[in-house]
Amino acid sequence: MTHILIGYARCSTDKQDLAAQKGILASFGVAPDRIYTDHGFTGTNRARPGLDQALAALRGGDTLVVPKLDRLARSVPDARDIADKLAARGIKLQLGTSLHDPTDPMGKLFFNILATFAEFEADLIRMRTREGMALARSRGKLRGKKPKLSDRQQKELRRMYDTSDYSVSDLAEVFSISRPTVYRTLSRQVPEASAAG
Repeated sequence: MTHILIGYARCSTDKQDLAAQKGILASFGVAPDRIYTDHGFTGTNRARPGLDQALAALRGGDTLVVPKLDRLARSVPDARDIADKLAARGIKLQLGTSLHDPTDPMGKLFFNILATFAEFEADLIRMRTREGMALARSRGKLRGKKPKLSDRQQKELRRMYDTSDYSVSDLAEVFSISRPTVYRTLSRQVPEASAAG
C-alpha cells in the first residue's frame, strides 16, 4: 500500500499569494493535484473548506504536509483537535522539513509546543496591531490603513448591495476583498442624511 503526501496551504488575506507555499510543498514531493488550499480564510476561522478536503483525502499511513504550523492552526485547541484526529487515524504530520508522528509521545509534545508558540505569536501580532491603531487614533488618524477600495469602488459596492441582488459573499468575491472589509465599507458608506437624521 502506498503512503500518500497530501499538502495544505492557506493565506488569510486576499493580497497574499499561495504560490510560495505551493512551491514549498512541491519541493517536499507533494504532487500538485494533491495540494489543497484556502484563500481569504483566517487561521482562527475553523470553517476552512480546503483543509476539510485535505483531511478527507488522507488515509491511514498518509502524511499531511504543511509549510508551517500557523498555516494549519492558529490556536492551541484547534491544533490539538487536528492532531488528535490525525493520531486517531494513524496519519503523520510534516511541518516544513520536520516530520511528526502524532502517536509518538515526543511528536505529540513537540506539536503542542509549536502550537503554543503559534498562538503566542498570533496574540503578539494582534496586540501590536491594537497598539498601532490606538497610537494612530491619538494622533488624529482614525484609520491606520488606507481603504482597500477607491471612493468610486466603495460607492459602487454600496449601490450593488442596496439592490439586494448581491450577498456580502458575492460582493467580497467581485471586489476581491474579505467579508469583514465589505461590512466596514458598507458602514462607511451610510448616507449622511440618514446618519444625521
